[in-house]
Amino acid sequence: MAVHNKYPILFSPLDLGFTKIKNRALMGSMHTGLEEIENGFERMAAYFAERARGGVGMIITGGIAPNAEGGMGAKLSNAEEVEQHRLVTDAVHAADPETKICMQILHMGPLARNDSPVAPSAIRSRIASKTPRELDEAGIEKQIADMVNCAVCAQTAGYDGVEMIGSAGYLLSTFLVEKTNQRTDKWGGSYENRMRFPVEVMRRIREAVGPNFILIFRIAAMDMLQGGMSRDEIIELAKKIENVGVNIISTHFTWHEAAVPTIATMVPRAAFTQVTGRLRKELNIPMITSNRINMPEVAEEVLRRGDADIVSMARPMLADADLVNKAFEGREDEINTCIACNQACLDHTFNGMEVSCLVNPRACHETILNYEPTEAQKKIAVVGAGPAGLAYAEVAARRGHSVTIYDTAPEIGGQFNLAKRIPGKEEFYETIRYFNKMIEKRGIELHLNTKATTDMLERAGYDKVIVATGISPRIPDVEGITHPKVISYIDAITGVKPVGKTVAIMGAGGIGFDVAENIMHAGKSAALDVDIFAREWGIDFKNHPRGGVTGVEPVVAKADRDVTLLQRKTSPVGRGLGKTTGWTHRISLARRGVKMINGVEYLKIDDDGLHLRISDQYEILDVDTIIVCAGQLPLRTLYDELIERGVDAELIGGAYEAMELDAKHAINQASYLAAAV
Repeated sequence: MAVHNKYPILFSPLDLGFTKIKNRALMGSMHTGLEEIENGFERMAAYFAERARGGVGMIITGGIAPNAEGGMGAKLSNAEEVEQHRLVTDAVHAADPETKICMQILHMGPLARNDSPVAPSAIRSRIASKTPRELDEAGIEKQIADMVNCAVCAQTAGYDGVEMIGSAGYLLSTFLVEKTNQRTDKWGGSYENRMRFPVEVMRRIREAVGPNFILIFRIAAMDMLQGGMSRDEIIELAKKIENVGVNIISTHFTWHEAAVPTIATMVPRAAFTQVTGRLRKELNIPMITSNRINMPEVAEEVLRRGDADIVSMARPMLADADLVNKAFEGREDEINTCIACNQACLDHTFNGMEVSCLVNPRACHETILNYEPTEAQKKIAVVGAGPAGLAYAEVAARRGHSVTIYDTAPEIGGQFNLAKRIPGKEEFYETIRYFNKMIEKRGIELHLNTKATTDMLERAGYDKVIVATGISPRIPDVEGITHPKVISYIDAITGVKPVGKTVAIMGAGGIGFDVAENIMHAGKSAALDVDIFAREWGIDFKNHPRGGVTGVEPVVAKADRDVTLLQRKTSPVGRGLGKTTGWTHRISLARRGVKMINGVEYLKIDDDGLHLRISDQYEILDVDTIIVCAGQLPLRTLYDELIERGVDAELIGGAYEAMELDAKHAINQASYLAAAV
């Protein structure tokens, strides 16, 4: 096989002795919600097969429980369930016989979403709804037997291997850590005893499946817990796991309840791979690394540094099923890059919803949303080059329609051009790059700095006009709202108007948080520098104290400002933010000294400042600047005019519903409508 000229390691095979993985690109495990729904396995089959055709070397499925008490619905324990899974393995191997697919065995332990969670000790996780039942000796033996049976069933179903998750606060990891394992029998106490359970699970699985079946163990290489596992303990566990016949060790970073972000867009690319690299030096089997590796050049650099043998990209494979093929063919600028927003993937997972992808609504919906060639070409105008307009234009042009985009701005992107300016959201540049390339590739006619009028559009004779004109910031009905102290969030983010040293932000939704982050940031963005990120979140990568964080105080650079974030609602500030990222934004602002106040009534604005009522108390915030982040209103004037003229027009995105700059809904709506036009 010829060496790839640009990505020689990424596109080299990995020899496991009894089998080979064709390249080092792994689609890592991600629960999709399809595992639990009717016809879900048919949809999973299409979803994974599309990624196999996209060039990935190996796939690991979302987590499947070995028994009822270990999961949230999906399990594999009997012949009937084996046949369901065979749909998936057959589809993948038919798409590409060289692509390996392994099933992840996920025993959620105390985090299981059922009425009978189990654990080594009856200790409730702070993110769980129930206290688990402590396993007795017979119960432990049952759990081991069930996991062995699950692995055998996976082998029977045609999987090439299994991954056992031994991290994240799930069952196996709770045996390892003292605070969750307070047993005094042979399964607890000393570290030797606490390791016994995961080691025994893997030993018995290997005995049951034989030598020619891929076994992967996912280890918490740095668990981000105060008082968590030490580096020496992790090495010892990894060596014992290696010795019982595991083929590959996959590294995970953090438990779900740890207070360190590991997957959000504010995390630098490949921030944690160095941890894998150090553990790799201690072992003789291949290792997988993961987290925020979203482009092929990042993957190759990780491999070149010796940080891993395989690179896991889960969310990036949602964003673009053809990522690997595009990299191989030198079409990196056509990759629809994962921006790590989590809005349609992990936020959905942890809310018990079907997973998709903000930038690719087809993800997990391959049997529902397809972009088939049109039988009758239409001449379509799209007014507005924000996320909704761009998504509609790309899909419609891909299908064969003649598409023209108009926008008054000097560049495409709409509200993404605001988002990309926020420290920690630099990945939004990638989506704009992608759409610029798609405009070129699909032959879309683009008119920037151009106001599309009803007369112009009518004269041009378009068959359909898509109105994606977006939103205008809502101006609250407060006395003095036109005072010189008051500026819009757009002016604040773009720097068009100065922001003083004392600031009140009216509105604590996503935009309010972004504005606060923007004006309180100092120095280089942590998302672009691993060392800064580590300082801000109290991680010691070099010395690796227990959990990587024990005894380390976060140090956050902040601007010389006094900022107060205000919210009318009485609910906690930031509650409406994304489930998997909201807490990171709240912590970040708190560490920058931002005060957050709920239950506020705005009374008036004058030279003295912002007059408020808070819990029946009258207050005046004497501030230099008041930034309004009070929601949005749809811009529909053009649409109304077109309809009045009898033009076939349709509203999409913010112009349809001005939610909190909701690109997820905007792109999803646009894609479905363009697929049907």
